[in-house]
Amino acid sequence: MTDLRPNPKTILPFREQASQQADSGAPVVLLHGFGGDHQGFTHIQTALSAKKRSLAFDLPGHGKALDWPVVGNAGVAAKAALQSLEALQLERIHLVGHSMGGAAAAVAALQQPERIASLTLLAPGGFGPEINHKLLRRYASVSDADLMEILLEQFFGWEFRLPKFLAKTAAEERLRPGANATLEAIVEELLDGSVQKTLPVNDIANLPMPIKVIWGTQDRVLPTRQAHKLPGTIATHVFDRVGHMPHLEVPNEVARLILQNAATE
Repeated sequence: MTDLRPNPKTILPFREQASQQADSGAPVVLLHGFGGDHQGFTHIQTALSAKKRSLAFDLPGHGKALDWPVVGNAGVAAKAALQSLEALQLERIHLVGHSMGGAAAAVAALQQPERIASLTLLAPGGFGPEINHKLLRRYASVSDADLMEILLEQFFGWEFRLPKFLAKTAAEERLRPGANATLEAIVEELLDGSVQKTLPVNDIANLPMPIKVIWGTQDRVLPTRQAHKLPGTIATHVFDRVGHMPHLEVPNEVARLILQNAATE
């Protein structure tokens, strides 16, 4: 496992993981959601490592990329990710994105479909106008650990037991100079008042790579119905009693679906 801190003007910070048994084909690249960072994919990277090399980026304005020169919406994140892939000379990848990172992954696939071998989207942003904008705005502005815990619980299914360290770590991250202000600016770019900006779903469905969308029935950020009646070329997987964080709530199942999607290359 490698934790790099490259030039922030060239390559987004990322963590790389693979075992000696991992194949030498296209790696899996993971893009986290709003307010997160690469550490949210730790369990997924571990589960993938026996078969696939993986890289989990910190997106602009998040984690070690807090001071990235340009921060903003999913389009900004997509541009930074594609720039990083180019600098790393990664010609083909299997792209995975969660929430805002899912929207960024979809935008990247629309812009450079020849680079994307498969696309796996976890409760992705942009698939419908409805969004819990009040929760996201509060989440962007909070730095108190107790309040952070209350807000984070809303991101998970009702039966999920939130580890105490998640709220503590997230609150500590917000104490960094500019962290809250950066997230507050980003969330406003994701939203249009009380709704979210949307993606061209039919154009995404027409992309040439295999596409999976993964959602939870208890998602309180983006309603699960956004996964209903998607075009038939998008494989939809909905997990019962799971919230907005399927990669943390059911990581083994999510990793299996990523590998299934990546089996073609």
